[in-house]
Amino acid sequence: MKVIIIAGGLGTRISEETEDKPKPMVLINDKPIIWHLMNIFCLQGLNEFIISTGYKSEVIESWVQNNQILDSSSKKMNIKTINTGLHTQTGGRISEVMKTLPDEKVIATYGDGLANVSIKKLLDFHSAHNKLATVTAVRPPARFGYMKIENNEVTHFGEKNQSDEGWINGGFFVLDPKVAGYVESINEPFETGALVRLANKSQLMAYHHEGFWQPMDTLREKRELEKEALLETPPWLNII
Repeated sequence: MKVIIIAGGLGTRISEETEDKPKPMVLINDKPIIWHLMNIFCLQGLNEFIISTGYKSEVIESWVQNNQILDSSSKKMNIKTINTGLHTQTGGRISEVMKTLPDEKVIATYGDGLANVSIKKLLDFHSAHNKLATVTAVRPPARFGYMKIENNEVTHFGEKNQSDEGWINGGFFVLDPKVAGYVESINEPFETGALVRLANKSQLMAYHHEGFWQPMDTLREKRELEKEALLETPPWLNII
């Protein structure tokens, strides 16, 4: 099974790092975050990747063409890039790649987030429900100090528990071939276009992931990932 990585956005929320490169190429220590992401799949037996590029596509293309990219166990990754356009939205980036893979089920995810998702459990869940698409639901990380206030008195101050935050889209989609037909334009986001249509047709299911999930939207989050990458087993490779 092939893994589509969405890597074409402008990365404006971390513009300090993305002026000269796309966000998936921002380094976590000495490796781009996309390399750490691909290791999650390689560790679980998937090593065929298609990177959907756009902004600063030449940076990713050069990295792929000019390096023998090995996973953390020194096995070669099989990587292809497809330039899906500078202004194409996430829906278009996924559908344009899926059109090159007719009749193939794929995994798709964002190129700027890491999670210790069990791909086997995710695929087993998808196969069992017989719907067209699965999205991995995650708990959002607490970003700000949380205050509980009663009668104007602060009764608790600290980090809000993730379990209080509900569920959000964490990427790590499993998509049957027909999903490409739910994207009506390359200029629409996957999240507000195809996923909404799939949900309205009762064709979208959520796989609940209770483990580690961390996007890289800020320099603070980048620094947190850099610390975790130094661990003997980074949390995104501790598959649950």
